[in-house]
Amino acid sequence: MNSRNFIIKYKLQHILPWLLLYAGWHYFRYQDYPAATGPWITFIKVADLAMMVYLTNYLLIPRLLYRKKYILFIIVFIALIFCCSIFKMYIEEKLFGTPGFFELTTRLKSRIYDNVIPHFLLVSTGAAIKLLIDYARTQKRMGDLSKEKAETELQFLKSQINPHFLFNSLNSIYFLIDKQNTDARKTLLQFSDLLRYQLYDCNAATIEIEKELAYLKDYINLQQLRNNNCEITLKENSQMNSFPITPLLLIPFVENAFKHISHHVNKKNYVHILLNYHNNVFGFNIINSKDNQKSTELQSGIGLANVKRRLELIYPGHHQLTVKDKEETYTVQLDLDVTY
Repeated sequence: MNSRNFIIKYKLQHILPWLLLYAGWHYFRYQDYPAATGPWITFIKVADLAMMVYLTNYLLIPRLLYRKKYILFIIVFIALIFCCSIFKMYIEEKLFGTPGFFELTTRLKSRIYDNVIPHFLLVSTGAAIKLLIDYARTQKRMGDLSKEKAETELQFLKSQINPHFLFNSLNSIYFLIDKQNTDARKTLLQFSDLLRYQLYDCNAATIEIEKELAYLKDYINLQQLRNNNCEITLKENSQMNSFPITPLLLIPFVENAFKHISHHVNKKNYVHILLNYHNNVFGFNIINSKDNQKSTELQSGIGLANVKRRLELIYPGHHQLTVKDKEETYTVQLDLDVTY
């Protein structure tokens, strides 16, 4: 969606309903206000209501309710209603120019009835709409995820070789290799581990980060055999604790880096991978050198578009993917909230 379409959609979904509410509110209530103050009083009431709705829907619900902090959510929600109601009455007093309008000790019941209770009902209605919309989106996302998983499994089954035959063949080749040729035997074992991971370990929705990294390291070791004139590094910080991650989520970026790596004669060719984990956020950064003006966009295998789609389905709103395609380098930075 381009920026113009996004702005139009945002106006229709947010600005237009509030304008309609403002027009209706002013039409039915302007005669209750002093002359020439009707538009301003209506604006204050609608703006105050909008502020409470957006604070509840986009701050309290995601940060408290969805994280199962129910008691804290109720306390903060009630405090928000009271504080905004008092603030609105204070502004109205200044606008009306009526001394004592903000005095809470008089007509306390009527003030609660006219301000707090309507706010509570209206903001609760807005929150209910937000919850319904989020539920519908979650159901749609789960449906899309199930469909995509089924399609992926179907493609996998179509291309799958009998794994028992494959591993038996690899074992036979392994014992045919001379025992002195340790490099060849080690390479074959790494290849066998790659296949075992793809065929067996990736059936679950998530897998430990240690297994995913072991798979990446085996893949990188095999690529080093083909790229002798390439500097390949993989660094990870000491805080890389055990946490679950979607399997085979990182490998498309690594495959793409090796596929489009440069082949300079007088300059360094490299693939650098940096992994870090801090405050429940897993960071994956990979940069590779590339030939001038040569596009390195993920065009084969899973593809960049499909990687983005998987991230949207599996980590909606809990990831950030940045791709920088420069003249001589190609960089991917992925940050995942692994608590989701």
